[in-house]
Amino acid sequence: MHIAFIHWNVNPQIFPFLGLSIRWYGLLFAASFYFGYVLFNRFIKLENIRIELLDRLILYVGIGTVLGARLGHCFFYDAKYYLENPLEIIQIWHGGLASHGAAIGILVAVYFFVKKEKVTYLWTMDRVVVTVALSGFFIRMGNLMNSEIYGVQTSMPWGFIFLREGETLPKHPTQIYEALSYLLIFVLLYKLYNHYKSKPKEGLLFGIFLILTFAMRFLIEFIKNPQENFEKALPLDMGQILSIPLIIAGIIILIYAYRQPKPITE
Repeated sequence: MHIAFIHWNVNPQIFPFLGLSIRWYGLLFAASFYFGYVLFNRFIKLENIRIELLDRLILYVGIGTVLGARLGHCFFYDAKYYLENPLEIIQIWHGGLASHGAAIGILVAVYFFVKKEKVTYLWTMDRVVVTVALSGFFIRMGNLMNSEIYGVQTSMPWGFIFLREGETLPKHPTQIYEALSYLLIFVLLYKLYNHYKSKPKEGLLFGIFLILTFAMRFLIEFIKNPQENFEKALPLDMGQILSIPLIIAGIIILIYAYRQPKPITE
């Protein structure tokens, strides 16, 4: 039986503007921040928190995300090259962002944020991760539009032939697998937030996010092409290695959350 695979040849550039290239990835990356702002604004209103807190948090998380993602890519995947060419680190337009680096950047940024605000670290992260899960959906769809970070060969009818990358055989569209995983995690976290009437146990949503997000990342990596050649010699690729401590951290945080007194929801 003939299988009609998906021939993917989308132009990553939407249109040129004033000499710049407006790309799908950039648009979707910006959308992740916009919808994150809208979501967190809802949390703020439901919990009667001053709106100024949100503006400062967005600044901290935005800086942490970009710096963490860039530095994560540079030092997790090609440290030797970037140490020899340090100016390349700031040339973010050449591409190269790592989601694990972004996660670490957000964790550090929120630490510095709460030091100046009258909120706890876990309270903040419980709400930040809801927005981050949705952001993960947008960013992985951006990777799809760039025809990057896809998987190994597949015979499944939904296999994508990434023509812009010179592929002639169908590959797993792992960008879509991850995007849908993050979207489902977002729905779960959002429903839990509403279930607990805006007052989940501190650390509950954060722990669930870490476990589910990086467990899915760990599993999907088995059918994803390695990003760098050195990963081929490793028993696990870099994405899996970096996911393990975050999964363990999520389990510890979730145990801590369940040991806390039941929140008042009335």
